[in-house]
Amino acid sequence: MTLTVVPDETVGTSFRAMMRKFPATVTVVTGCNDGADHGMTVTAVTSVSMEPPALVVCLNNRTYLHEMVLCQPNFAVNVLAQEQRPLSDAFSGKVAPEDRFRPAEWERHASGVLMLAGAHARVVCRRVAAVPYGTHTLFIGQVIDAFVDDVTRPLLYEDARYCISQPAA
Repeated sequence: MTLTVVPDETVGTSFRAMMRKFPATVTVVTGCNDGADHGMTVTAVTSVSMEPPALVVCLNNRTYLHEMVLCQPNFAVNVLAQEQRPLSDAFSGKVAPEDRFRPAEWERHASGVLMLAGAHARVVCRRVAAVPYGTHTLFIGQVIDAFVDDVTRPLLYEDARYCISQPAA
């Protein structure tokens, strides 16, 4: 037996308003399939486990990257640095997919996926699970490589605006 709970419209509206106030790190998730690279801006990324190291990336079922990650096991999560807002805009659909990678320096990881050379952090994962839920799929990736730049600060997104992190006083 499957239990389906359908929230009323006010719950959905309240949830959307709450999530707008929930700051998120801005990432560009990249994949490669048959020699074709693709990427998109994603804020739904979080750690899952330290043993083994893993994270989850939530992708809309209607995106090309979703299909790519289903077909190929490797993907990269590039955490953008504060000065990389133009890349976030480009990978969020403001630039055609074939032109998105041009304005930055990218490195090809041994797994085949592209990593942003100047990113605040880079994580390369191998997909170990794909859990569909509603309009999205939660892709769990076991970390196979990770790098963080101790000098840069991450780019954040809150209430439909980019913002920067600062240590609390």
